[in-house]
This record gives sequence, structure tokens and C-alpha cells, in this order.
Amino acid sequence: MTVFAQCSVTAGMRPTDEELYRQMRGGDKSALAELYERLGARIYRYALYASGCRPIAEEVTQEVFLRIIGTGGQFSEGRGSVEAYLYGLARNLLRGIPPANTPMEEEPPSVEDLLTELIDDERTSALYGALAELPSGYRDAVVLCDLEERSYEEAARLMQCPTGTVRSRLHRARLLLAAKLTPLRAPSFHAAAR
Repeated sequence: MTVFAQCSVTAGMRPTDEELYRQMRGGDKSALAELYERLGARIYRYALYASGCRPIAEEVTQEVFLRIIGTGGQFSEGRGSVEAYLYGLARNLLRGIPPANTPMEEEPPSVEDLLTELIDDERTSALYGALAELPSGYRDAVVLCDLEERSYEEAARLMQCPTGTVRSRLHRARLLLAAKLTPLRAPSFHAAAR
């Protein structure tokens, strides 16, 4: 019973992202490191799914954190969470970069990124290509809800739009993806019919 009480007290002492941001802006480098540790991989995955290119995802992630360190990155708590702000920075940076036309290059699986095992599949590569062709709002909904498995409410908070908009965009995006990916099944069906 004492162990449980200690765990809940320790968990309650963990600073929020917003507190870490304030500490970081005050010069605390360990707060920046913790903020990066918490959110860096999420921003990277978002940029990777949105761009389809590892170097672009790495560059965008680095630029997002450089911007919050510099004077140009001024987060306002009244406008949302730090996480939503970072996703917004990444989204704005990605808007200036055309999506990659080629599927992501293969690389051996690592402990940090188990998702690379999925990239080996041809259908997954086609999905990335089709995903890159979606309008950004639709792509964001698919990346956050389907690939990162976030709730509609979380996605709405990160996309800074109503939950209904996320649902609508996700529905339309799935229809577009299905239409783009359906031809992949057709050749095997026709070949079997011959």
C-alpha cells in the first residue's frame, strides 16, 4: 500500500509539457531534453508519414525543436497545448516541402522504430505513396487516427479543429485511399480469372 502511494505521488510530480516549456524558456536545458524525449519521436513519426521521406522527417523534427528554442518559437498556453503547437510547427514546415514521390527507402529494423518492419510490405509502400497524395488535412487525420492510433478528440486537439471535422476528413481520406489502392488488387484478380 505504501508503494502505491509513493508511485501516485511520483506520477503527480511529473511536470506537464507546458511546465517543461516554461522551464526551457527560462534556460533549463534538462527541460528541453525531457520535452524532446517525450515529443520528439511523435513529431518525427508525424513528419515521416506526412512526407514519406526519412531525411525530411529528421530535418522537420530538428527544425521544430530549434524554433521553440529560438526567439521565433513563442508558444501561447491560451491557444492550446505544447504538443499541438509542435505539431502545428511541423505541419507548417511540411507545407513548404513537396511529398516524396518515391516510397521510403528500406532500412534494417531497430528497437526504437518497430514500424520499419511494416515498410517491407509492398502494400505499405503503396499506402505511403497514396497517403502523400492526399490533401494535408486528410493526411493529418489518417496519420493521427489510423497510424498513430490517437482518438478523434486527441487528433482534433492536435489539428486544432472540431472533432466532427476530424471524423469527416478521416472518412473522406479513407474513401480516397481505398480508391487509390483498389487498383493494386485488380491485377491479381484479373490474373486469377484468366
